[in-house]
Amino acid sequence: MENTVFARRSNLTDRTLSAAAYNLVIGLTLCWGFGINWWIVGHIPVESIRSINPWLFFGSYFASCMAGIHLFLRSSQPWVSFIGFNLVVVPFGLVVNLVVSRYDATLVQDAIRITALVTLGMMLLGTLFPRFFASIASALSVALLLVIIVELVEIFLLGIRHGVIDWIVVLIFCGYVGFDWGRANQIPKTLDNAIDSAAALYMDIINLFLRILRILGRK
Repeated sequence: MENTVFARRSNLTDRTLSAAAYNLVIGLTLCWGFGINWWIVGHIPVESIRSINPWLFFGSYFASCMAGIHLFLRSSQPWVSFIGFNLVVVPFGLVVNLVVSRYDATLVQDAIRITALVTLGMMLLGTLFPRFFASIASALSVALLLVIIVELVEIFLLGIRHGVIDWIVVLIFCGYVGFDWGRANQIPKTLDNAIDSAAALYMDIINLFLRILRILGRK
């Protein structure tokens, strides 16, 4: 995800963290987001979400996500970026709740395990080959846009859905995890950048999980 988060340079007032502290903040922020999602899945009944008018639900979903993304992309204040992160986490959690309710718990656990292993692998590759992932960032963006358009046309106009689309999306978000992690460790290691980087990685990982779950569910 090539955006202004990764174009930042440290200001004189920024406090630079050690590499260990910086990565710890990224990890803790990700754990916070996943923890919120876990709580939503465990405590908010799916029926209450389904009872919401679809237009209202998806309108609120996109509004909250866009507001959150705007906050953590534009702000240099960690607390503002963290608020933005949570504005993304909550609607994502509601969607995750809707999706996982359709699958067996064992299958969900398998998807979580596979997603974790794939994420760790891509983060390692992102650390080893940051230039490669930076070179394919534009291609990833174009590919994702094309896939979204094709999938919308298939669903709403043709009434079909090809499983190969899920595999393509998995590959795209694998690339995004490698890119976002590699870039996260090249920008100034400030508290705000750590939160912003965690937010970008969170969206990559959740999208990766949902597609892996769909692939496993189809099998």
